[in-house]
This record gives sequence, C-alpha cells and structure tokens, in this order.
Amino acid sequence: MITREEIANVLDHPVYDGDGNKIGDAKHVFFDDMTGRPEWVSVKTGMFGSNESFIPIRDAAVVQDHLEVPYRKEQVKDAPNVDVDAGGHLSESEEHRLYDYYGINWDSVLSEAERTDDGRFAAGPGPAGTASAAGAAGAAGAAGTAGMAGTAGTAGGMTGRQEGADRTGMRGDDAMTRSEEQMHVGVERRESGRARLRKYVVTEEVQQTVPVSHEEVRVEREPITDANRGDALAGPEISEAEHEVTLHEERPVVETETVPVERVRMVTEEHVEDEVVRGRVRKERIEAETERFDDDAARFDDESARLDDERRPGRE
Repeated sequence: MITREEIANVLDHPVYDGDGNKIGDAKHVFFDDMTGRPEWVSVKTGMFGSNESFIPIRDAAVVQDHLEVPYRKEQVKDAPNVDVDAGGHLSESEEHRLYDYYGINWDSVLSEAERTDDGRFAAGPGPAGTASAAGAAGAAGAAGTAGMAGTAGTAGGMTGRQEGADRTGMRGDDAMTRSEEQMHVGVERRESGRARLRKYVVTEEVQQTVPVSHEEVRVEREPITDANRGDALAGPEISEAEHEVTLHEERPVVETETVPVERVRMVTEEHVEDEVVRGRVRKERIEAETERFDDDAARFDDESARLDDERRPGRE
C-alpha cells in the first residue's frame, strides 16, 4: 500500500500492471474516511482517457516515477463503473462491488479497517473520499497530524472532500461556476492489413522459327571431253565399283539462360480523407429562480423583530 507521502508521486503519473503494460494515468486517490489510509486510485483508460477505472492500492507500489499494481490491464479496463457522489465519495455498496470484482475478501477489508495505523481501533470502514493533484501536497504535509480514529477522515481525506465540494460550483463569493465538457478528437495509428510480394515460377510454351539445312544427293552426268578423258581411262575397262558420300543436316538445338529483366518493390502511399466523428458532451446550465413572499407576512415579521429588540435588556 502506498503512503501519504507518496501521493504526490502518484497523481497524474502513469500506472502499470505487473507485466509492464501501461494502464493509464492516475487521476484521484481515495482515502478511507475512518482510517485516513489510501484505498483506491482512479485511472483514466480508453481512447483519449474517456473511461475512469478504480484500482485497489493495498498491494500497489511506487516504482521510480510510476505506480505498479498487481492487476492486468484488461482486468482494470473491464472493472465495473461506479458513481461518485458530489462530495467525492464512494458508497460502501460501490466499494463492496469493486472488492468483489478484484477478488478481495470483504471480511478482510473490514478487519483491516477496524485498526488504524497507530494500533487503535476505529468504528469501522467509512466511505472513501478523493484527493486530487491539488490536494496531494496538503495530504502529504498532514500525514503526521491525523486525528484520532473514528473521526470523519484525516487531513488528506478532508482535502479530497473539500475539492469535491468545489466541483459542484458553490464558493464563498456567492457565485456559481458553470462547466461543460469538450470533445477532443485525435487519431491513432493501427494495422489495417498486410501486403506482400510473392515470387513463383510458371512454365510457358514459346515458339520460334529457325532455318535449318540438310544435304541431298543429286547425280550429275558429264560427257567425255578432252579435258576429262585422262581421268575416264585411268581405271579398268569393265569393272564394278562403289562411291560413298556422307550427307549432313542441321537440327534445332534448344538451351535456356537465366537473365534478370526487372526489379520489383512495394512502396506505401498515404491518402488523407475526412471522417466525421460524433460524440456527446455534457454542459451545465444555470438558471435563476425567484421566490416572492407575501407583503403582509413580511411586515408582520419586521414588526415582531422590532418588538423583540425592544424587550432585550440594556436597550436605551
């Protein structure tokens, strides 16, 4: 459990779960009105911090500049929504419901709340009041000046209740503060899909015409002349003989060669388009109401007041 001195190091600082995931930022610390000890921390979660979840801080610890709680981020985000009254308090039923959700035995909470930090017994657990960043310094400074057990909270708890009263808009100068919610729209970047390049092999039939040649035999006959007579009479007069000639032809020969033809890559292009975002915001309205009194009754009241003054002793 965190101490009062550590509250200033918690408010508006990150809150992480046991796995190191950021849950949100701490906005309020709630004290037990009887014991004055911190009981709950509220954390802004969701997109733009639109939700506020409650986490018990009995087992929380301040680590460097953030708060660590032994609950998973998903569990905190799914915690039941509770209503905080105008004074900045959690009702006992709301606390009971939250303790049940986080698996904390309500009887153990009661037994721990019956004993204050200095060992004295208190009347029992009271509703939890808030402290904001403005009240954190006061809560830390008043850590050693807490009243006796059973009173309506300690200095830190009173600070949280006072701030809750200010939030209603009533102040000592007879003026009311009108507040309203403003919608802030941002963008978040997330994955919308994946694109990939895939290379695979296909086989195609190709056709190409190539000229080929071959040799054929053609018999040529020439008459005996003075020029070839010597070659003609060189052999025997009558004989049998053979003469052989080797024929040649060309045939297509196919071979393949791998050559690079192009480079292919993927690039992303960002296109901007307008999208309408709708939401609901709350506004406070201030109207004046006039209550008129009967004139006769007013005169009667004035006369009664005058007579009372005359009857008082010591009047001249």
